[in-house]
Amino acid sequence: MANARDIEMKLPSLDDLFSSQEERDDAKLKRIYEIPLDEIDPFPDHPFKVRDDEDMMNLVESIRTNGVLTPATIRKKNDGRYELLSGHRRLRACQLAGVPALRCEVVDMNKDEATIFMVESNFQRSSILPSEKAFAYKMRLDAMNRQGKRSDLTCSPLGNKLGTGRASHELASEVGDSKSQIFRYIRLTELLPEILDMVDEGQIAMRPAVELSYIPKLQQGMIWESMELEGCTPSYAQAIRLRRLAEDHKLTPEAVEAIMMEQKPNQRERIILRGERFNRLFPPDLPMSKREDYVAAAMEHYARFRERQRTRDDAR
Repeated sequence: MANARDIEMKLPSLDDLFSSQEERDDAKLKRIYEIPLDEIDPFPDHPFKVRDDEDMMNLVESIRTNGVLTPATIRKKNDGRYELLSGHRRLRACQLAGVPALRCEVVDMNKDEATIFMVESNFQRSSILPSEKAFAYKMRLDAMNRQGKRSDLTCSPLGNKLGTGRASHELASEVGDSKSQIFRYIRLTELLPEILDMVDEGQIAMRPAVELSYIPKLQQGMIWESMELEGCTPSYAQAIRLRRLAEDHKLTPEAVEAIMMEQKPNQRERIILRGERFNRLFPPDLPMSKREDYVAAAMEHYARFRERQRTRDDAR
C-alpha cells in the first residue's frame, strides 16, 4: 500500500476554480496595447542604428496609410514606464508620421532575457553593419554569461547553464558566425568611433580593424588622423606592425606616418575632398565608400552638359 506522503495531490488553483475555460484561454493570448510614445524608452545602449533614410520614409508613409501592422515588443519597468525591446524603427516612424501611440505587445522579462530577445529580434534585419553586430554580440554574450552564473530556475536543470565557453558556442550555433568570428566582431567595440565608422563604410577590412582594436584609444587617434590626412588605410600587415609598436611603447606620430605613407601594391591614386565645402554637396545618408561613384556620376553629367552647350554655341 502506498504511503500517503508518496501520493502527489494535484489540486486546482483558485483561478481554475473561479474562472471559465474561455477566460483562461483568453488570458494566454497576446495582449496588444496602444502605448503613448512619450511613455516608451529606447533599450539602453541599443546597438542597432535607426536612420532617417529612404526606407524610413517608406515606413512613415506605410504607417500613415495602414497604421502599425506588426506590434512592437516592450516590457514594463519598475518606474512604471516601458522599455522598447523590438520596434525602434517603428517608433521613430510613428514620431515622424505624427502618430501619438505605438501598438505594442507587453512581455514579462528580466534584464538579461530582454537583452537576448532584443538582439535576436533585430537580427532579422536584412542588412546589419559590422558595428551593430559587434555591440549586439557583446551585449548578448554578456547576458548569456550572467544567466549562467545565476542559481535560480531560469535555465533547465538538465545542464543548460551557460558558462563563458558554452555561451559562445551556443551563440555561434544560433547566429551562423563562428566562435572566432564572433570574438573578432566583439573586438571592434574597442575601436575609436571614427575608425569603427570606417569599418561600417567598407574603408577598413575586418582583420586590420581587429589588430587596431588592441591599440590604446589615444594612439588610435594618431592613426585615424594619419588616415584622414593621407587618405589611406593600413593593410593587415601594417596594422600588425602598428599593434606591435604600440605594445613595445614605440608607436609615435612619426612611426605612424612612416607606416601609413608606404605604398601598398593595390593602392590606387586618390583625390581627397575635405572640408564643409564638399561635405555639404553630398546627400547626408551617402556612405563614404560611395562618394567616389557619386563624384564620377556628377562629373559625367557635367561633361554631357558642357558638350550640349558647345553644340548649341556651334549652331549659332
